[in-house]
Amino acid sequence: MSSYPPPNQPPNRGYPAGGVGQRIEEAIELIEMELRHAVAYINDAVIPQVRQESISAMRTVSNTLRDLADRIEQTHNQPKGPRS
Repeated sequence: MSSYPPPNQPPNRGYPAGGVGQRIEEAIELIEMELRHAVAYINDAVIPQVRQESISAMRTVSNTLRDLADRIEQTHNQPKGPRS
């Protein structure tokens, strides 16, 4: 056996034109293109939406914590009843 490609095949890949190797390369290019589109969508649409919703959630939590602190403070500062 030799390590040379079979006759009528290019020596650079060992695949006939339009063969499996080329189809794999085309598939890889399509996958890379789809990944670039997915990354662009995430950067342009998803991240800004998540950021906006996170800000809104933090403000809601902040208000809830402020109300809780106010209730704790009011409970702590209420005058105590007469002691026996």
